[in-house]
Amino acid sequence: MIEHGYTVSGMSCGHCAQSVTEEITVLPGVAEVDVDVAAGRVVVRAEAALAEDDVRAAVEEAGFTYEGVADLIP
Repeated sequence: MIEHGYTVSGMSCGHCAQSVTEEITVLPGVAEVDVDVAAGRVVVRAEAALAEDDVRAAVEEAGFTYEGVADLIP
């Protein structure tokens, strides 16, 4: 499994987290999505590397702003 971290802005509630999760989960190879609304961080666990453009499109489809790749903090 590969972990990817992303920064997303505009999220403010559990419904926001659910929307982002639903859009990213349909990307090929995605196994798990964890959204931290307060931090504006999304961690995705996938079977292989994800194309950043695909993640950006999924976040934007959910109605939020993709800010870029984020460092993963343990």
